[in-house]
Amino acid sequence: MKFALYALLLSLTAAPVFAQEVLITPTPSDLALDTEAPVAELRILDAAGIDPESFLWEARIVAVLADTPNDPAFQRQMRDIRERAAELALRDVVVMFDSDRASGSPLRLRLRPHGFMLAIIEKDGEIKQRRPAPRSVREIASAIDHFPLRRDEMLERRPAGR
Repeated sequence: MKFALYALLLSLTAAPVFAQEVLITPTPSDLALDTEAPVAELRILDAAGIDPESFLWEARIVAVLADTPNDPAFQRQMRDIRERAAELALRDVVVMFDSDRASGSPLRLRLRPHGFMLAIIEKDGEIKQRRPAPRSVREIASAIDHFPLRRDEMLERRPAGR
């Protein structure tokens, strides 16, 4: 009888532990400001041969440029982007990278970086921000959320969510 009672108490105390593990794991819908928006995959593209103008009014571009792929800032930025890709995908972001100083890609010609650079280009093609150092995905997402086009998108998806 004692064994059954101990087993029952153990099962009751173990249940909340398993429930906490499930709640700790974030899902893309937990990260979204708009839970009705479809979850998309983040596209990470090499900028060689891709014209940034081809994304006009379709996607925001987060451009990550460096002189070499061995640049620690470049590696850190790309790692952070891959780890938190869902946050950027929800904001219609395409990540374009160029880590070859001699590539002559249209993105590099437009932005003209000196060493490492992170830039955010809005859907209308306007360069909104340039930074000479890596930024966390949280900072990038926050900056995007302050853009007028993004605010309009959020209001369209949730008109009562002002």
